[in-house]
Amino acid sequence: MQSVYNLTLEELINYFLNINEKSYRANQLFEWLYKKGINNFTEITNMSKKIINQLNRDFYLDNMTIIKEEHDNDVSKYLFQLSDDNYIESVLMNHNYGNSLCISTQVGCSMGCLFCESGRLKKKRNLETSELILQVLKVQNMIKKRISHVVVMGIGEPFDNYINLCKFIEIINHPKGIAIGARHITISTCGITPKIKEFMKLPYQINLAISLHAPNDKLRNQIMPINKRYSITDLINVIKEYIEKTNRRITFEYILLRDINDRKEHAIELSKLLQGINCYVNLIPYNETNNNQYKRSKKDTIKEFYDILKKNNIIVTIRMEFGSNISAACGQLRSKKEEA
Repeated sequence: MQSVYNLTLEELINYFLNINEKSYRANQLFEWLYKKGINNFTEITNMSKKIINQLNRDFYLDNMTIIKEEHDNDVSKYLFQLSDDNYIESVLMNHNYGNSLCISTQVGCSMGCLFCESGRLKKKRNLETSELILQVLKVQNMIKKRISHVVVMGIGEPFDNYINLCKFIEIINHPKGIAIGARHITISTCGITPKIKEFMKLPYQINLAISLHAPNDKLRNQIMPINKRYSITDLINVIKEYIEKTNRRITFEYILLRDINDRKEHAIELSKLLQGINCYVNLIPYNETNNNQYKRSKKDTIKEFYDILKKNNIIVTIRMEFGSNISAACGQLRSKKEEA
């Protein structure tokens, strides 16, 4: 038995054909799952009891629970307990353009970025497609409002869970599914270049964000071990290929760490690295935790870094801060629970 949320519409069509039912039953079930939000197959009113019984034998609907919430101005954080007693978290941000949910893709993370709370507790497993989907559905049900944007930037490296990620995108983007527009979906990766090459072949106009955080290999090697495998040169070359093929602008995320990657020379070097690339840089003030030696850059340092990029014709923003009064760092709520 598996979660029904693991199946795309095409897979559900094949399922119904295999049990000698009409293919249109898949469309009906999709509507009950994603438009009407059923909690039990018995709520379905346009299928026979025989089909309902078969669904109950083959699938389950739910295997995760919200066990803790934290709230601040325009942001809420949710801790989920999974069926195997592992924990993940999602973050809801209320913007003037809609409700944006940042979801997790793995239990832990194996990328090992030194400044990241998510990776401090190592990867235990990938999340199933259903566990990605249910983060959206459960928060949507909790707030009684539509989730209009999804950011895959929580615990885990999305491209390290590639197959389930792609199925998730297909389901939430499908007009008969959750129907979130492709341009309202953002995937963040630390730079697994083979998967970026694979991803650019898909027919989605998804937003791609690159966690860069350093302008050269020496520094990035120190704080992001993945760079020893996929260098900045390799990454930038793949990004240029991605932009040429998709005609989509790339976001580069850059967390500012005090006296590590926030100096004037770093800003100048970053400006040179990104010259001529269709991109913008999202500068992120660091969320400090008790478990990390890294500190947030000073306000005037952040402003100077921003000004240098701006002066060098790099489109740049400083990310609006959310969650200063709650466990703001990604993975912090989970690590508190794990280490309690």
